[in-house]
Amino acid sequence: KLPGIDVLMHLTTTGMTRERIASVLEQAKANGIRNILALRGDPPPGQRWWKVGDTSDGYCPRAIDLVRLIRELHGDYFGIAVAGHPEGHPSSLSQEEELRHLKTKI
Repeated sequence: KLPGIDVLMHLTTTGMTRERIASVLEQAKANGIRNILALRGDPPPGQRWWKVGDTSDGYCPRAIDLVRLIRELHGDYFGIAVAGHPEGHPSSLSQEEELRHLKTKI
């Protein structure tokens, strides 16, 4: 709550339940944080790849799901930033698919 300092909270879905995400967002709001960087995040420690259920107990398997949850719980209170992959995300099949995913997130 420092005047003149904009904060961008980095929030990933890795290992976070819906309830935990909701709690973190409430804490952010209570502390005057207005900006969220919504990411899926890296695979859990010790894993190279994602497995089903690794993120949010399966509730938010992608960043877009986290964006939707933030909007569901808080409307337009938070400004939300997302990651873009101009070179293409490793799991994307094409640049066109990657652009569609980015447009959906924003």
